[in-house]
Amino acid sequence: MTAHSAPFVPVAEARSPLPPLEIFLANPRGFCAGVVRAIEIVERALEIHGAPVYVRHEIVHNTHVVEQLREKGAVFVSEVDEIPEGAVTIFSAHGVSRTVERAADERHLDVIDATCPLVHKVHVQGRRHAENGYDVILIGHAGHAEVEGTRGQIDGRLHVIAKPEEVAGLVVQDEARIAYITQTTLGLQDTREVIAALKARFPAILGPETRNICYATQNRQGAVMEMAGRAELILVIGSPSSSNSSRLREIGAQSGVPSRLVEGPEVIDMRWFDGVSRLGLSAGASAPEELIQATIAHLRQFRAVTLTELKGVEEDVVFRLPLRLTDPPA
Repeated sequence: MTAHSAPFVPVAEARSPLPPLEIFLANPRGFCAGVVRAIEIVERALEIHGAPVYVRHEIVHNTHVVEQLREKGAVFVSEVDEIPEGAVTIFSAHGVSRTVERAADERHLDVIDATCPLVHKVHVQGRRHAENGYDVILIGHAGHAEVEGTRGQIDGRLHVIAKPEEVAGLVVQDEARIAYITQTTLGLQDTREVIAALKARFPAILGPETRNICYATQNRQGAVMEMAGRAELILVIGSPSSSNSSRLREIGAQSGVPSRLVEGPEVIDMRWFDGVSRLGLSAGASAPEELIQATIAHLRQFRAVTLTELKGVEEDVVFRLPLRLTDPPA
C-alpha cells in the first residue's frame, strides 16, 4: 500500500428490493347477514337496556368482535346460571338447546334470541322429521356450538356424524324412515361425500342435498376455490373456533395452495411470503372487513401491494331484528 492509498473497505452488497405482491380479494368475504344481525342485536340491546347485557357463549366465533362488544358492556358467560336472575340475556347466533331455554326461563331471564334464521330453519326441519318417527342424522362436528344447540332442539332418535366412514356404524330403528340435516357451516365437498354414503346405505333417506349449508358459507367457499387458481398463498382471516373460517382454509389447501388461518395481521410471519408474489385473501363469515384492511396495511409495510377485487356472488340478504329492538316500548 502506497503512502497515498486508502485502506480497502469492503462495501456491503446492496440488497435487492422485495418483489411486489399482488393481492386477490375473495368476493364475497367476511360478515354474513346472520352475523350482522347477531352483532346488531347485542349493540341495540345495550343502547336500549344499558350495560351489562349478558351473552351466552360468544355471540359469533370471532375474538375481535367479542372484545369490541365486551368493551361496550356485553358480558359473555358459558352458562345461564352465571347470569343474575331477571337480567337481559342474548343467545348466540349458533342457537341453543331446549335445556338452555328452560334454564333461562327458570331464572326469569329477559331473553333475546340471536340464533341465525338459517340455523333455526334446521331446527324446524329436524323436529318435523323426529315428530314423524324418523331417525334424524345430523351431519356436523360434535361439540360445535351449533351442533349442540341443534341436537338439543330435537326430541327423538338423533345421530351426529361428520365423516362418510361413520355411516356404516349407524344403528337405526327403521332403515325406511331416516332423514338427515346438516350443520350450516360445513365444507360443501365433505358434506356431499357424507350424503352420498348415507344414500348408498339408506336409499329411502330424506334430506335437502346441501341446501342446509347456508348461502353465505357456500358463496365464501366458492370464492376461495375461484381465488385458489390465481394465488400462491392463501390467508383466511378468522378465529380458530370459527367452523366456516376453518373450512375456507381447508378448501384452499385442498385446492393445492398453501393456506393459513390467522386472527389478524399481528400473527403474520413474513417468512410465509418468501417466493410469493400472488396472495389470495379472504375472511370467514364472522370476521370484520376491518381485519382484512388491517392485514393489507400491514403487508404494505414490507411489500409494494396491488389489489385485485375478484368478482363474485352479490349478496343482498338481510335478516330482520327482533321487533322489541326495532320498536321498543316507550
